[in-house]
Amino acid sequence: MKLIQIIIGILLPPLGVFLTYGFSSTLLINIGLTLLGWVPGIIHAVWAISKQQET
Repeated sequence: MKLIQIIIGILLPPLGVFLTYGFSSTLLINIGLTLLGWVPGIIHAVWAISKQQET
């Protein structure tokens, strides 16, 4: 499941974060970063998904 979430986080960063965290401040941060540029959104999404899976 983690691999699928990371792939979704790369293709559509806000969707990957939403599936992991739901509607939260992390999602809003990711949407903002994705609007600033696709790459910052991807980096944040992969980091957030990986961090959630560790705990």
